[in-house]
Amino acid sequence: MARIAPLEPPYEPGLQAEFDAVMRGAPPLVLFRTVAVSLRAWRKLVGGSLLDPGPLPLREREIVIDRTCALTGCEYEWGVHVAAFAEAAGLTAGEAAATAAVEADCASWTAAERALLVAVDALHARATLSAAEFTALRAHYDEAQVLEVLMLCGVYRTIAYLANGLDLPLETGAARLPARATASR
Repeated sequence: MARIAPLEPPYEPGLQAEFDAVMRGAPPLVLFRTVAVSLRAWRKLVGGSLLDPGPLPLREREIVIDRTCALTGCEYEWGVHVAAFAEAAGLTAGEAAATAAVEADCASWTAAERALLVAVDALHARATLSAAEFTALRAHYDEAQVLEVLMLCGVYRTIAYLANGLDLPLETGAARLPARATASR
C-alpha cells in the first residue's frame, strides 16, 4: 500500500485532461495519481519531467532512464519503462536486464551506448562527470543531447525518490528488476 493514497476516479475534469495528455488515454499510473494529490507537485512534475521525445533517440533515452532507475533501486519506474518502451526502443530482454546489472555489460552495446552507461554511473556515484567521461559522451552526442542525458538522470532520480519514498506498488504488467540488480536495492 502506498504511503500516500493515490487519487481515484472520477478525476476533476482539468486533471483528467492532464492525465489523458500524458497517458494518451490510458489510465494514469499510480505515481501520477499519487503525486496529483498535490496539484502543485503534479504540475511541477509534468512541467519538468521531459516526457516529450527530446533530442535523444528512444533507444538511448531508455538506456539512460532504465540505468538511472536501476541504480536507484527503483523497481517501480524501471519496470514501467521496460514494459512500456523496451520493445519500441529496440532493447532486447538481455539489454534491458543489463541496465540493472552491477556492471551494465552487454556485448551488443555500441561505443555510444557504453559512453551513456558510464556517464549515468558516474552521475549516480559522484553527481559529476570527469573530463574523460564528458569527452567520451561528446564524441557521440551533441550539446543538446548531452544536456538531455544530464537532465534525464536528474529527473529520473527524482522519480525514484518519489516512487521509492512513497513505497508505490508495482504497476500491473510492469517488469521486475532481475534478482541480481544494482547496488542500491
